[in-house]
Formats: sequence, structure tokens, C-alpha cells
Amino acid sequence: MHICIPVNEDQGLHSQVCAHFGSAPAFLIVDTDSGDCRAIANRNQHHSHGMCTPLASLQGEILDGIVVGGIGMGALNKLMAAGISVFLAEHPTVTQTVESFKAGALKRMQPGMACGGHGHRQNPGDFSAP
Repeated sequence: MHICIPVNEDQGLHSQVCAHFGSAPAFLIVDTDSGDCRAIANRNQHHSHGMCTPLASLQGEILDGIVVGGIGMGALNKLMAAGISVFLAEHPTVTQTVESFKAGALKRMQPGMACGGHGHRQNPGDFSAP
């Protein structure tokens, strides 16, 4: 399976999960079977609240899911409308996040879990459930 995880910087599987999807500097595409990964720069990192275009940087990618620390309602709705499952990251590193994804332990994001603005989580980097 191929999943996308927003990261603070490309450190491969040792990357830190970014606390918010839309403002992540990069997206790591991970093949959960082989462990191969590659980074894609987020060309839409700087945008106004509610103006995130989540598929712009990921255009042409075939993804089985996206795992986020946080995401705005608009971006979540756009991804869900495109048929992409979005899950809540509960761990600070990509390695831990991939292990939880493979174990089926990640919660599917629901609209009520979306961030209300670019304030993101109250404590960025806090990957406990909101």
C-alpha cells in the first residue's frame, strides 16, 4: 500500500510527522510493504486559511491513504470527495506511524476532528488523540 505522510523535513522513515497537513514542507510517500519512501515538496505550503489545495502537490500519485497530525475541514472534505481515506497520526515519527497504519490501529479522520484554523493543535508535535 502507498500512504502519504506530511513531514517537517525529509529524513526518510526517520522523518518527524508534521503537526498539520496543509502547512507541511513535504509529503513522504511510503510503500508500506517494502518500506521504500520518497519525498514530494508541498508547493501549496503557504496558503490562506480555507484555501488549501491538498491534491495540487500530490497530483498523479496513487494513494491508499493519507495520515495526518491535523488537517483543516476544507482539505479533509476535498480528500474525502476524491475517495482518499485520511487517518489521524498518533506518533511523532514516520516509522511509528507506518507500523500503526499496517496494524490497523489508526483512527479514520472524521469532520469533527478537523482543525478550526491555522492554529493547528494546541501543542504542535503532540500526537495524542485530540
